[in-house]
Amino acid sequence: MGVRGLQQFVDRCCPEACVAVDLRDMARQHAARTTDHTTSPTLVVDGMACLRHWYSCKDWVCGGQWREYMESLKSWVESFTSAGIRLVFFFDGVIEEKKRREWVKRRHRVNREVCKVFHHIKTRGQQPGRDLFILPSGLATFTPFALRSLGQEVFCTVQEADFEIARYARRHGSMGILGQDSDFIIYDSAPYLSMAKLQIDSLTTVLYDRQRLCRSIGLSLNQLPLLACLLGNDVVSEERMQHIRNNAMATYRKMYPAPLSGSQQGQMVLSVSQFVSSLLGQEEEGTRLIPQSLNLSDPDRELLERGVCSYLLPGQQALQLGDSFPSGSAFEKYVSPEILKACREKHIATEGFMVYNVLCEGVVECSNSVEDEEDNELLPQALVYKSCRQHIYSLLLQPRHDGSVAEPPAIREWFVYPGNPLNKPELVHPIAVSLPCDQPSLDLLWFSTGPEVSALRLASFF
Repeated sequence: MGVRGLQQFVDRCCPEACVAVDLRDMARQHAARTTDHTTSPTLVVDGMACLRHWYSCKDWVCGGQWREYMESLKSWVESFTSAGIRLVFFFDGVIEEKKRREWVKRRHRVNREVCKVFHHIKTRGQQPGRDLFILPSGLATFTPFALRSLGQEVFCTVQEADFEIARYARRHGSMGILGQDSDFIIYDSAPYLSMAKLQIDSLTTVLYDRQRLCRSIGLSLNQLPLLACLLGNDVVSEERMQHIRNNAMATYRKMYPAPLSGSQQGQMVLSVSQFVSSLLGQEEEGTRLIPQSLNLSDPDRELLERGVCSYLLPGQQALQLGDSFPSGSAFEKYVSPEILKACREKHIATEGFMVYNVLCEGVVECSNSVEDEEDNELLPQALVYKSCRQHIYSLLLQPRHDGSVAEPPAIREWFVYPGNPLNKPELVHPIAVSLPCDQPSLDLLWFSTGPEVSALRLASFF
């Protein structure tokens, strides 16, 4: 996640950029500066980065302790609200295709961790310690609903989560972003606050200061996106820019035979920073995303430009990706505009699950489950519930009665389970639900009321 090695560099090699802060003091200072006194100081929370910290329950390998987890969430939220701090939570709602490769790599890594868990259980007959901790299956899916039940404001994203978090924080003048992702150092948004270093009892943590970081590595703030892409991030893979980093490191070591940083990664960040600084002269800043002096193939230059643009928030530069949401739908022929509008609204407000991904993306993901790949007697949950999903797809995607549209196409599923190499999505076709009457339209099921409709809803699911 984030920029390769940058978080570690800041934590270990750049102490001047790590500022201890008291969130109560920050909130008071923020409130004193703002002219809008109708709302409390707002902290934008990267929900996905918090899950491992929120789940402190003793049991996790057998599915988790939901009631205890709810109490933990409630206590965590009250620590902020009692201090006059408003929380706004964001959770990943989509996986952008440009990040699919990285998503797959992470899923394989977690699969290896799951194997270690089962090996420990088989050899020692007990749950492993926290060093092998894996989130209980479904925790990321159900936590947004849990927070909503506690009266919190929760958003599910339709774009890259980091981007939406940074955009919201900048647009609404938030006091900070609480997370654990070095991408927030790169965005020109609200201050980035560490979730990992948060002391919930005292509401103290570490603020990563972008300006102090830049002074330390000899860059200007607007050079950070290029640094991030050359180091490697979720858009530009490490492998793609390896040759540039190798050349930068060779030059750096000639200039500094006695390294300024003891760690390999520290030297890498400093060497690439020096390289970026040498490329971007004052006359070029603000006029070109990627300097012409950077010798790249056309595909690499295009990828690098896309990576740099991914850090530009609305209004920051003319050459940006824009402030738009995905406007089309993968299956506009099968659903009405009213359904698509309602679907998107419910998705963003965390009032639904999976429907937006089916209707607007045509893609559904399911991350790792705690399943033993060596157990051949039990089917993976992805296969157990496959027929159920196929019926759901049929209810969501219905051919028109006038015959102008053929049967709906398959849904692309990226489901993690033992035996699935995740080389490509599985194409899963809808299967019609067997009903005593004609299959009801989605508009009828969603927007109509009355006892007849209630009966249809029950029949559709049973």
